[in-house]
Amino acid sequence: MTMIVAGLGCSHAPSIAHAYDAGATREPGWKPLFDAFARARRWLGERRPDALVVIYNDHVDNFFFDTWPAFAMGVAGEYQIADEGWGPRRFAPVPGHPALARHLAARLLESGIDLATSRRMELDHGFLSPMPLIDFEQGWRAPVVPLTINVVLEPLPTPARCWALGEALGAAVASYPGDLRVAVIGTGGLSHQLAGPDFGKVFPRWDLEFMELLERAPQSLKDYTMADFARRGGEHSIEVVQWMAMRAALPADSRMELKYYYPFGLMGYGIAGFRPAQAD
Repeated sequence: MTMIVAGLGCSHAPSIAHAYDAGATREPGWKPLFDAFARARRWLGERRPDALVVIYNDHVDNFFFDTWPAFAMGVAGEYQIADEGWGPRRFAPVPGHPALARHLAARLLESGIDLATSRRMELDHGFLSPMPLIDFEQGWRAPVVPLTINVVLEPLPTPARCWALGEALGAAVASYPGDLRVAVIGTGGLSHQLAGPDFGKVFPRWDLEFMELLERAPQSLKDYTMADFARRGGEHSIEVVQWMAMRAALPADSRMELKYYYPFGLMGYGIAGFRPAQAD
């Protein structure tokens, strides 16, 4: 029986990657965050996932302003590291799980989720900022299925539609033949504003409220609009829909076992780990 054994939400700011690559993870400002990611890595390892579905958003590396799908899934056997302007980061290509990906894509389409599929995707900081911290040890530990949500080019999918994507994903995982243990990871957010007069403003009160709602009343987040999220947490905080899709993929009785919040610099950084009740 294939089942989801963990759900994890985490920030994917490029600053995380810069600090990691510069060897600054033990500096006073960064140490609390990287210590929290280390705890998340141990926690995820204890769940023993065979594959990861990683929900994130592209940053004009796979898609451009001429064509941008609302949802897109990679179905390749391997994913290259994107060059975001200063050369690709020094990681090996990320292994995919094409059999699982093809199954998930087919089931999502059958359930009414309009999904693009890609056999050639490059992974940018939306994936690569957090993933080396939670799934890398002298090489990638688990194959991945990358799934992107458009939060860049209007018209954007609504939060309710992103929730529906997550629900359909959970059902699709459960229908996969075999005996896989799958973790679903949603990256992005939390609060940040990278343009305009409020550049650099962080909204800790909303970040903590969002994390509380994600734990206690996740379906209430479907009632928000993208404009609501932008108003509460800054223009770029709409990336929280990736956390929502992750939570929607999990059984309703999943409980939060890991919670961390750290407003620092230009970001409200967060980590939230959920364990489904039926997962051993």
